[in-house]
Formats: sequence, structure tokens, C-alpha cells
Amino acid sequence: MILARLGLAACLLLPFTAEAADWAIAPSKSRIGFSGVQVGAPFSGRFTRFEGQISFDPDKPEAGRAVILIDLASAQTGDAQRDSALPQAEWFDAKTNPKARFEATRFVHKGNDAYEASGTLTIRGIAKDVILPFRLARDGNIARATGHLDLVRSQFGVGQGAWATGQWVGLEVGVDIDVTATAR
Repeated sequence: MILARLGLAACLLLPFTAEAADWAIAPSKSRIGFSGVQVGAPFSGRFTRFEGQISFDPDKPEAGRAVILIDLASAQTGDAQRDSALPQAEWFDAKTNPKARFEATRFVHKGNDAYEASGTLTIRGIAKDVILPFRLARDGNIARATGHLDLVRSQFGVGQGAWATGQWVGLEVGVDIDVTATAR
């Protein structure tokens, strides 16, 4: 469930085309996070390793493209048992599918600082179309995108066997992105 959230959130920020500006992600100033509920208690975490290609001009969002790759084995929640379980076959299956991928193929300006990135999120080899709403703030050659996406982890095969239902871990997960990038 965590993987689905992160992959989706990260992909919003990475468009690339010949007409759009290229951006370099500042990993130390960026975060891809996720949240869920386990046995009735909310938890949150983040992916510590991700990369992407972003090509985006806020004045010409339709020319933008992005690809974000999230290292699923880098999920951290602060709970040792959960953190060791997430990369395993029952959850992210990071050995077989080490990365989640978000590829944004269309950006739409929704007014003021609001945008949407439409694309495909792939987790555990399962690809689904998603729309990631985000806000964009610019200060010179620095841009910061923040957004939130709700996912259903079972749609991506995250949580197998006893974990496939929402009995122990909720099916709904949230993915939050906070990405800072510098124009190249």
C-alpha cells in the first residue's frame, strides 16, 4: 500500500519534452511519503530513495512529461517489523519489482498554482492510470510541487495472502509528494 502512494506522488513532478524546461530534483529537499492504517492505528512513512526526469513549463503544461522511479526497498515507517516486511514478496516484492514507476504524460493547469498530472503508476508490475493533483510554487529557478493522491493498495497487488483484505492493514493508502527541483 505504501508503494502505490509513493510511486504516484513522485511521478507528478517529472515531465520531459523538447519544448518544456528540464528540472533536476533536489533529493535532500524532497519527500515522497505514504500513510495508512494498521489494526486501527494510523501510520506514515517515506521512501528514502527516488529519482526522476522532469520536463515542465508551467506556462505550457501540455508539453510536459515526467518519469519518477521509487526504490521500494527504501520504505521507512519507523517501525522495524513493518519496515522489514514492506520489501518482502507479500507487500512490494522489491526483489522481483524493485521500483515503482510513475510516468506523467499529460499536465493540465487548473488555475492559479493548481495542476494535475495524468499518467500511469506501476507497482509490482501492475500499471494503473492515475491523476495526481498538485500545487506548484516557483522562486526564480527553484520550483516546489506538493500533492496528495489516494490509492487502493490491492489494485496494485500490494498485500498478498492474509494481507490481501483490509482486516489488518487498511486498503486505502495516501501518497504525499513534496518535491523541490532546480531548472537546468
